[in-house]
Amino acid sequence: MFLRDIQQILGGDLIGEVGVSLTGVGTIEGAAATEITFLANPKYRSALSSTRAAAVIVGPAHKDLTALPRIVAENPYAYFARVAQLFSPPQQVIGSIHSSAVVHSSAQVSSSASVAEFVSIGSGARIGDGVCIGPGSVIGDGVTIGAGTRLAARVTIYDGCHIGARGSLHSGVVIGADGFGFAPDFSGAGGSWVKIPQTGGVRIGDDVEIGANSTIDRGAIDDTVIGNDVKLDNQIQIGHNCVIGDHTIISGCVGIAGSA
Repeated sequence: MFLRDIQQILGGDLIGEVGVSLTGVGTIEGAAATEITFLANPKYRSALSSTRAAAVIVGPAHKDLTALPRIVAENPYAYFARVAQLFSPPQQVIGSIHSSAVVHSSAQVSSSASVAEFVSIGSGARIGDGVCIGPGSVIGDGVTIGAGTRLAARVTIYDGCHIGARGSLHSGVVIGADGFGFAPDFSGAGGSWVKIPQTGGVRIGDDVEIGANSTIDRGAIDDTVIGNDVKLDNQIQIGHNCVIGDHTIISGCVGIAGSA
């Protein structure tokens, strides 16, 4: 697409135009001659003079630092992210259920959902429009998955959990395993830890991304709750009955104790 195409879709102020069709995005130091880059951090200002990029996204304070064709945006980094999305759209979901998948007769799977090889979907599960479930994933009884959510390979969602719309769960994610609940009873000689049944669920909002091998435990009685637009990195553990508010972002290898 040309620079004017991007500006018409995403807004911003257009200064100049490229003579060739843009093919993608690149860093300010590594962009090719048909790619668009961005300047958000002032420490890279000097790289503008040597970049090979065809065009650049800049903020209002930097719009006069280069003669390159450019789009001026209030938040160049976020604008760049949206441009990158234009060049890397998600793979189209084609409604189908693979012959090796096992789908309970009472499950409701939208005709526009894609269910890959060796998926298991339990009784009473509801799979929304445009959902994509990757190979080897296990969807428990009574699970609901909102429209447009994508599960990579080998995602496990235990019984009774809810996943909102437009989410993204990467490989190895486990939603709804038992919380770590044990009551001590060591009053006598034969004392032990007494397991507390974890009868709550997990409720995950819309537009949530969960990184590979992350786990979210089900609640002991009430649900564990993940708000809307939450972004979780890889290898994160969220304990039972945690409440994570809207728009929270958590980097990799964080562990959050129950009820936080």
